[in-house]
Amino acid sequence: VQLVESGGGLVQAGGSLRLSCAASGRPVNFSHMGWFRQAPGKEREFVTVISLNTGSTYYSDFVKGRFTVSRDNGKNTMYLQMNSLKPEDTAVYYCASMRGAWRDPVKTESYDVWGQGTQVTVSS
Repeated sequence: VQLVESGGGLVQAGGSLRLSCAASGRPVNFSHMGWFRQAPGKEREFVTVISLNTGSTYYSDFVKGRFTVSRDNGKNTMYLQMNSLKPEDTAVYYCASMRGAWRDPVKTESYDVWGQGTQVTVSS
């Protein structure tokens, strides 16, 4: 199984972008999928996670009210709608999937499969 992100790009502050994460192959036993981001010189940080079964979500404080995660299980795709973007949102955004039992979603080691990342740049 591979995860492929798309939808990144350059946007002005206050603008919006919608990222997609498509799973190719058969996503056997995926239970949760998440988004992380990594800015230059910084560690990869948790953005949000969604349960593929219930649709329940959890967000980091710095994106609450601005970002919305969703999924389409029929298309094996997860989305991240990003509104009111700020220059500090500039980063490479990665999607990741978790198999089986729930693990701490803010930790990168909780995820089993990662995408290659898509660049998001927000200009001031």
